[in-house]
Amino acid sequence: MALAMNSYQTLAVGILLYYLGKYLKAHIKFLQTYCIPNPVIGGILFALVNLALHQSGVGPIKLDTVQQSFFMNIFFTSVGFSASVALLKKGGRDVLILTIICAVLITLQDIVGVGMASAFGLQPLLGLCAASIPLVGGHGTSGAFGPFLESIGVQRATTVAIAMATFGLISGSLMGGPIAHKLLVKHNLRSKENESDPNGEGSNSMEEKVVIPMTGEKIMLATGEILVAMGIGTIVSKGFTSVGLVFPGYIGSMLVAAVIRNIADNVDGLNVPMSEVGTVGDVGLNIFLSLALMSLRIWELFDIAGALTAIAVVQVVVMAFFTYFVVFNVMGRDYDAAVEVSAVCGFGMGATPNAMANMSAITAVYGPASRAFFCVPLVGAMFVDFVNSSIIMTFVNIFG
Repeated sequence: MALAMNSYQTLAVGILLYYLGKYLKAHIKFLQTYCIPNPVIGGILFALVNLALHQSGVGPIKLDTVQQSFFMNIFFTSVGFSASVALLKKGGRDVLILTIICAVLITLQDIVGVGMASAFGLQPLLGLCAASIPLVGGHGTSGAFGPFLESIGVQRATTVAIAMATFGLISGSLMGGPIAHKLLVKHNLRSKENESDPNGEGSNSMEEKVVIPMTGEKIMLATGEILVAMGIGTIVSKGFTSVGLVFPGYIGSMLVAAVIRNIADNVDGLNVPMSEVGTVGDVGLNIFLSLALMSLRIWELFDIAGALTAIAVVQVVVMAFFTYFVVFNVMGRDYDAAVEVSAVCGFGMGATPNAMANMSAITAVYGPASRAFFCVPLVGAMFVDFVNSSIIMTFVNIFG
């Protein structure tokens, strides 16, 4: 009989896997060189154990990942607090350019998916389930659009989308670091921010670096503001749903967080402690990724045979070439551009938390990249979902 874990036990194992990944990364040069995130290392190892148990007939360990969405929401809400209008004015051009780049990438993914599905004699819209729905959209968008496509006659849409999202989550995490590393070495790039911070204490935060000790009260304030934004955000998300808009549930929380941040920027007495908000968000990110990756059911990828496997391989090749040649060059051919390459691999094949984890792993070794950490959360966690949904619906209307 297969072992079953409740939500608290699953969470405990997820934490242990994070530290297992950290330990292995400290002792395995390959993992250090290619900046593989700690929760990805531990999570995939657990998923491989589950695969072995499944294949042996014992049965996989059953996990209760009900808390996964909670920690995901914590992270995305913390990102929403960074959407300051004042900061947006400073980096608006880069955000716009990266958004346009992502729109082109989404369109390419959907063209590949629909085109190859048609070439193999499959329903054209099933190709969307091996394109931007699971890749840029991730599991959340797959869970939303899969049933919708099935309702208009696309068989197995949800199953294929979820499986491809799982594949994308792994590949996006694994390919971002190596591609960025190759660009950094080839072009001899390094963080210029380290030059102004010779002690290597620079921050990836969008805020000006100010050394202020964290306190329990500030952590409480940051956590409280995140939780309040999450609560109000559920109402906003419900409003989107009521008018027929399909977006991931965390969008509402992010928007509320952005409103709170901008009110605080202009109202005396209302404070958003961004260092603490970032810390709480980082905790949410790492726990979410550990839970997401340890719960991967790798054997479900075995059902993606023939045409779908071919589409998956082509999507990886397209992503590698697009980020290496297009993203890097258009974003300026500098250190931040290389870091952004790792991010686009992350949310272009998996999810924005993967992008943030990829960037964090790169900058932990090569130094801070403030521009990248400013642009990517806004584009990957906010704008890209809106753009993706619009392009998906355009393809649905054309080929439906």
